[in-house]
Amino acid sequence: MTNPPTPPVDVVLPCLDEAGALPWVLERIPSGWRAIVVDNGSTDGSADLAASLGATVIREPVRGFGAACHAGLLAATADIVCFCDCDASLDPALLPSVADPVLRGGADLMLGRRRPTTRGAWPPHARLANLELARLIRRRTGLRLRDLGPMRAARREALLALELSDRRSGYPLEMLVRAADAGWRIAETDVPYAPRTGRSKVTGTWRGTWHAVRDMRAVLRQPPVAARAVPEAAAAR
Repeated sequence: MTNPPTPPVDVVLPCLDEAGALPWVLERIPSGWRAIVVDNGSTDGSADLAASLGATVIREPVRGFGAACHAGLLAATADIVCFCDCDASLDPALLPSVADPVLRGGADLMLGRRRPTTRGAWPPHARLANLELARLIRRRTGLRLRDLGPMRAARREALLALELSDRRSGYPLEMLVRAADAGWRIAETDVPYAPRTGRSKVTGTWRGTWHAVRDMRAVLRQPPVAARAVPEAAAAR
C-alpha cells in the first residue's frame, strides 16, 4: 500500500466547541491542502463532526491555545504550516495570500493583519489589548507590526527549531518573538476579520482578554534566546 502524498500545506485549526463554525471553515480550506483540527476538549461533538467532514483530527487533552497549536504543528508533515482560528472569523480561502510569500521564499513568517468587516467583529477591549501588545513587540523586537495575526504561515522545520514552550495564550507571541530573535523575515498582509460564530474563549470578555495579555506579558519578559538561524531547508530557496 502506498502512502498518501504529502499535502503542500497543512492548516492547523485549534478547536474548542466550534461545531457551529466547522462546516463553513472546512469547506473553505484550499483544495489539496490538509485541515488538521486539534480538538482541545470539546463537548459539542466538534471532533466527530470535523472527522466526518474529512479533516485530520488530533485530540489534545491539555487545555490551552498553545497546547492545541503545538499539537497540530507536531502532527503536520507538509513543508508549510498555516494556523487559522476555527470560529469563522477568518476565511481559510484567503490562506494562499498569506502563505504565498513563504512558499516563494520572500518571507519566513507571514501574519494576516485583521481588518474588521463590521463594528462588532473586534470588541474594543480586545483591539486595545492588541494595540498595546503591538507597542510592546516593537519595543522588544523592533518589529513595526500592527497585529499579532492569528492567521499565519511559516515552514514547519523552522517553527520546530524555535522550540516554543508556551502552551497558553502566549504561544502566538512567543513564536513571533523567537522568530524575530532568530533574524527571520516577518511581514503581514491584510485579511478581513468577521464576527466569530459563538463566543470567544479568549477575547470575548474582559477576563479572557486580561488572561491573554498576562500570558503574553510573561513571554515578553523572557530574555532573548540564543539566536537560531532559519534551518537550512527553509533558508536555501
